[in-house]
Formats: sequence, C-alpha cells, structure tokens
Amino acid sequence: MKFELPEQKKLVYELVIPIRWGDMDAMGHVNNTTYFRYLESCRVDWMHAAGCMPNPLGQGPVIVNAFCNFYKQLEYPGDVLVKMFTSDPGRTTFETWATMEMVDQPGVIYAAGGATTIWVDFPKQKAINLPDWMRAIVS
Repeated sequence: MKFELPEQKKLVYELVIPIRWGDMDAMGHVNNTTYFRYLESCRVDWMHAAGCMPNPLGQGPVIVNAFCNFYKQLEYPGDVLVKMFTSDPGRTTFETWATMEMVDQPGVIYAAGGATTIWVDFPKQKAINLPDWMRAIVS
C-alpha cells in the first residue's frame, strides 16, 4: 500500500524524533499509540513555531479527528523524521498530514497520518472563521 498526500499540500515543518527504548511494545517494535505521540509532537512544535498555540482565554486550534496508517514497523534504535503538511483550508478548518520515515532511510514511508483541525473561540466554545494570518500559513 502506498501513501499519497493530497495534490494541494504545503510542507510546513519537519521534526526529528529519537526512538526511545520505552516506545517499543512486547513485540519489539514501536507501539501503535506512540505513532500518534510522534504526530502530536510534530504538530505542537509546528504550532508553536507558527505562533498559533491555543489560548484558553482566546482562540486557537483544536484537533477534531486524527488517523494513522502503518506501513512498516519502526524499531529501536533510530531517529524518525516527521514531515508535516497542511492543505484544504475551509471556513473554520484545515487539514494536517504527516509522513514518518527513518532518518537513515530517506523516502521510505513507515507511517503516515493526519488530523482535521478546527479554529475555536474557547470562551464561547464554538468554531469561528480561520484568521486570515492562519489561512495564509496553511494555504
């Protein structure tokens, strides 16, 4: 099975994450829940770098769904390169996509996932339009 990103995507961030011994499960490969942590780490680092961290007293991004497809087993030791992309900005949402490959095996996708992100007014607890500055970042 081959992973294909949407045609209209934008590479916005890359993060290298070392695989820790504790990331593995009893089968000797990285536990499936850890892949979601890798995706989360990349997404949060990107949001911090882009200046769009959630503000509980204001507004910001919230993940409304997340997925991950597993193609090859990640195993200790090694470093994972997570590449994050954005696409499909809507009125209140945008998509994030990410691929995971081993640093020493560039181009070989071990896993790929993503999330739908919605922009929220936290005090009102409701979705609001993506700010223009955020739309420019993800477009």
